[in-house]
Amino acid sequence: MPRYWIVVGGLEIFGKTREMGFTRHGFKSTRRNMANSIQPGDRLAFYVTGKKQFAATATVTSPVVEERTRIWQSDKKPDELYPYRAGIKPAVVLEESRWLDAEPYHDRFTWTQKWPRANWTLAYQGNLHEVPEADFALLEGDMTRASEEKTIAAVKAG
Repeated sequence: MPRYWIVVGGLEIFGKTREMGFTRHGFKSTRRNMANSIQPGDRLAFYVTGKKQFAATATVTSPVVEERTRIWQSDKKPDELYPYRAGIKPAVVLEESRWLDAEPYHDRFTWTQKWPRANWTLAYQGNLHEVPEADFALLEGDMTRASEEKTIAAVKAG
């Protein structure tokens, strides 16, 4: 049974994962226990801090391993190595102009309800959050539609 996760990171971390073709992703050293519970078949959704938007989803393809070579570099925490790493494959990857604003999802997700609406960004503190399948499916469905809308617009324009 797959598990569903929101991965929280800055644009530079997401950008490196995107640059690598969504083949690998690393998790912070502070998330060892959570990262080690991620298994092949689990699903990831990427929330980009600063932008406060969802940008992509992926499927985990390998167990998490610990590695210390520098791949990801955070401006806020330059010493962080993101040592817990898993193979991934992209599912839905939106162009930046199509990224989905996260704020409206506060009222639509069940996992965010413990935070008050006025402080919705508190739900995205920390690098990794396990979320209900229904919340993930809702988000990925909207991302898929956003991706398809771009394709339809390109066909009509072309």
